[in-house]
Amino acid sequence: MASASTVVVAVLISLASMAVSANARFRAMQWTSAHATFYGDETAAETMGGACGYGNLYNTGYGTDTAALSTTLFQDGYGCGTCYQMRCTGSPSCLRGSPVITVTATNLCPPNWAQDSNNGGWCNPPRTHFDLSKPAFMKMAEWRAGIVPVMYRRVPCVRKGGIRFALQGNAYWLLAYVTNVAGAGDVGEMWVKSGGSTGWIRMSHNWGASYQAFAQLGGQPLSFKLTSYTTKQTIVATDVTPANWCVGLTYEARINFS
Repeated sequence: MASASTVVVAVLISLASMAVSANARFRAMQWTSAHATFYGDETAAETMGGACGYGNLYNTGYGTDTAALSTTLFQDGYGCGTCYQMRCTGSPSCLRGSPVITVTATNLCPPNWAQDSNNGGWCNPPRTHFDLSKPAFMKMAEWRAGIVPVMYRRVPCVRKGGIRFALQGNAYWLLAYVTNVAGAGDVGEMWVKSGGSTGWIRMSHNWGASYQAFAQLGGQPLSFKLTSYTTKQTIVATDVTPANWCVGLTYEARINFS
């Protein structure tokens, strides 16, 4: 069995069935005002990892078009994976044409209680704020501005392929990091089932975009059931892994939220 530090990622496409609740598709929300800053440099090296647990954002498909959310939007990790359009507005530092960018939430911008909310403590509750990767920020504004007013709206996430499950843990504990979620982009509830040996086991929210189950689940294919935090839409991905699945590997279902 592979260890949790295994570097090689195996993406196995399952013959998954799907159950989807009706009329629950996520639709774009209205434009709202906020502010945006950036962190890190042009390489976006500091954006890798983060409070959602996505690890290397190139490997997980998110790239550098990402944002750290203030706690109001992060919602204790339930905001992980959500997608936003935004454009710089009302500042001489906005790029000509007010280009619209799309970013995925991959990190938390924590409060800074030592600073005033309007002067350095940009992510203090109840402010709505986006701390972008520098490459994303530079697509809409001059980086020297530091902070710019923006208009933003939450939009459906468009993903290629199915939902991915990066598995960690041991023989008695399964931890699954959930990535590449389409639609609303978020996960509010999750269950796992091991072949025909168990019923659906409710997984508890660990942190960020990870869910855990304390059970012996080895030796049979794993199926997952997920419910969106926002829309309550539920899908069932059957036999996502083979019977000889290993921790340290990533498995991909053939289905995703619409």
